[in-house]
Amino acid sequence: MGSHLCERLLNDGCDVLCIDNLYTGSRDNIRHLLGNQYFEYIPHDIITPLHVKADQIYNLACPASPVHYQADPVGTMRTNVLGAFNMLELAKNTGARILQASTSEVYGDPEMHPQPESYRGCVNPIGIRACYDEGKRAAETLFFDYCRLYNVEIKVARIFNTYGPRMVQNDGRVVSNFIVQALKGEDLTVNGDGSQTRSFCYADDLIEGLVRMMNSREGFTGPVNLGNPEEYTINELAEIILEMTGSKSKIIRLPLPADDPIKRKPLIDLAKNELGWTPIVPVRTGLKKTIDYFRRLIEGEII
Repeated sequence: MGSHLCERLLNDGCDVLCIDNLYTGSRDNIRHLLGNQYFEYIPHDIITPLHVKADQIYNLACPASPVHYQADPVGTMRTNVLGAFNMLELAKNTGARILQASTSEVYGDPEMHPQPESYRGCVNPIGIRACYDEGKRAAETLFFDYCRLYNVEIKVARIFNTYGPRMVQNDGRVVSNFIVQALKGEDLTVNGDGSQTRSFCYADDLIEGLVRMMNSREGFTGPVNLGNPEEYTINELAEIILEMTGSKSKIIRLPLPADDPIKRKPLIDLAKNELGWTPIVPVRTGLKKTIDYFRRLIEGEII
């Protein structure tokens, strides 16, 4: 998402400073931006304090896929908590407005469906997903405390499942998993019986929501849900991808991971009312663009 956001901000006439340790990202995603005089990339891990000038700060740091955030759970928690602290200190010291890319995972395995921002969630604080779920919840706490104590101008967006070009092949999330498996003729791996649901938002729609949230009225902090309320079962998604790729791959079942949410769907009334935002890219349109990207990546047309 970071490279897409950088492109959007440059197109809007902004000077962009991109900070990334490339733990799950790739320099290739921003290679086409490096010659732009209004763009600068600094390799840096935000668990270490950063001293730069900024008017707006988008904190998107932290791996979002269970495969990656569970590989180093302590590092994930440090990125969420220490990273948020350091970015909030930067905002406090520079007077910048700061946006936290939070997550629908703060709702855990929800007992309320669909999920409004007022829902406080059902999270297992000692489970294998807690480094991400609770890390993001702790980051939200820090954001609102900095707002109350130091008058830092904050914005908090809770992002639901998002997909699009520039995801990595081993991302570990369901859209990229299914597409890569289908294109390679491998079995599509469905966890559990596939009846669990997700809501899939295309990258361009999410970036539009983040920019609108950053530039929303003074005093509107959120949190605000950003996601596509169109709900699909995992089985439905698998069948759509098999159809769209023309793959003859089979669907196989694996055990459901611990604490994997059964349902996930955002209520976006707040985003509609405050930001005038609603996703406009149909799922099949977004999937086609994502499939085309992965096909070119697998065939070596993209380095």
